[in-house]
Amino acid sequence: MTDQAQPPLVELIPATAPFTPAQRAWLNGFFNGLMSAEAKAAPNSTAPAAPTPGAAPGDGDDGEAPWHDQTLRLDDRMKLAQGRPLRRRMMAAMAQQDCGQCGYNCADYADALFLKKEGRLNLCVPGGKETARALKTLYGEMGAVPAAAAAPASAAATEPAAPGYSRDNPVESTLLARRRLNKPGSEKDTWHVEFDLGENGLVYAPGDSFGVYPTNDPSLVASVIAALGAAPETPVGDKTLAETLAASVSLGTAPDALFQLFSYLAGGKTRQKALMLAKGEDPDGDAASLDVLAALEKFAACRPSAEAFIEALEPLQPRLYSIASSLKTEPGKVALTIDAVRYRVGARERLGVASTFCIDRLAPGARLRTYVQKAHGFGLPADPAVPIIMIGPGTGVAPFRAFLHERKATGAGGRNWLFFGHQHRAFDFFYEEEFAAMQAAGLLTRLTLAWSRDDTAKIYVQDRMREVRQDLWAWIAEGAHIYVCGDAKRMAKDVENALVEIVAACGMRSANEAVAFVAGLKKSGRYQADVY
Repeated sequence: MTDQAQPPLVELIPATAPFTPAQRAWLNGFFNGLMSAEAKAAPNSTAPAAPTPGAAPGDGDDGEAPWHDQTLRLDDRMKLAQGRPLRRRMMAAMAQQDCGQCGYNCADYADALFLKKEGRLNLCVPGGKETARALKTLYGEMGAVPAAAAAPASAAATEPAAPGYSRDNPVESTLLARRRLNKPGSEKDTWHVEFDLGENGLVYAPGDSFGVYPTNDPSLVASVIAALGAAPETPVGDKTLAETLAASVSLGTAPDALFQLFSYLAGGKTRQKALMLAKGEDPDGDAASLDVLAALEKFAACRPSAEAFIEALEPLQPRLYSIASSLKTEPGKVALTIDAVRYRVGARERLGVASTFCIDRLAPGARLRTYVQKAHGFGLPADPAVPIIMIGPGTGVAPFRAFLHERKATGAGGRNWLFFGHQHRAFDFFYEEEFAAMQAAGLLTRLTLAWSRDDTAKIYVQDRMREVRQDLWAWIAEGAHIYVCGDAKRMAKDVENALVEIVAACGMRSANEAVAFVAGLKKSGRYQADVY
């Protein structure tokens, strides 16, 4: 581990000592904690800290990125970045997920914007309108930035990707099959979806993601056209209005530019409301629910031309899904675990554009544009003997199915522990038969389950972690790598908090030392997250 504030565990208790593995791990943690306290009393090392990706020597930045935490609010991230160079503040405006949907990681996207090698400010899908607004404001400072402050161009911004390995250069794949993972009675609708890669020759590694270019729901397209009061065949560039709405523009969250357009066409209070919405304000308390159709309905008196309307919309973005398969066990195929997103706002059902495209509207044998997004720091350890701990509730289990298939195919000797959770065991135990077979074969060393709706008390994966904290600490003390996949705002933070508590309790560390220990796991690559 490279974190100087928290050195790696030193094996002080020999394996031949008369203790159980858990007792030996506890004692090692206790004595390491004492050594850490003594080290803090000694003069500090002057070795430089490892730079954060995206840091540029000589730009007045120390390379650290305390805002690089996907659980922080945008306002909090920007406060942490105050006083930093412009390119670093641009990075802080990103969603901090390093998900790759923009075609970069967060630091590289900021560099590309700063160097004007990328002009699109709306590529951060998880950041949405908040990030786009912040980047627009920051981009306005560009004229005041001296040329000497420019950082070197990132590889992602300068090297064209091979076909099928970037969002801007997709290739076609074919839908093979899909099967529902929930049993009848579930409140969820989750599917295992497989695509054929045989013709396009795409390859991937466990931990990578698969990008899908969807089209919009035809019924939503028809409703938008009706609300606009236009004809489907109205020409827009070299396409019809219907074709453009189906495949080229987003019909999700209404963009600021659309409200700005409405303000040009309205007067009085209506104009003021449109201007307020364009600035990110919420005059009627409904801003969060305004997709493109709802915005048209709210400003029904404003009817822009088809061309102006299309120009005010955002491009339809691809969606990324964690890959749930291994090419070593399923050659020429890729599998995804997809939740169908459906919810109601008022009288209308809203649909997730890509999830329902793959599950409801794409027929087996159909072709669609796709690409592989290589993982940014999320993958199996290089040493196959290293034990791994995988924490993935819901669809977060997808990459861990891939990990297990890969380790089975390669004969990796490292132990494997999976934490999985969902609502009901009877309905929502994804890949139950597969995991049971892996346990029986000795591949899956431990499987710890959490069901949030099977009892009066809601049990989540972080609760199960606390229950088995001594065993978890023993695995960590023996060098296990920890992986987390799933919800960024709640689950990932709760899991990290639970891990800090476990390190403090079982490793005999203070709260600050435990936080530093977990930070050290991250820096050394032993704690990796794929969150969204």
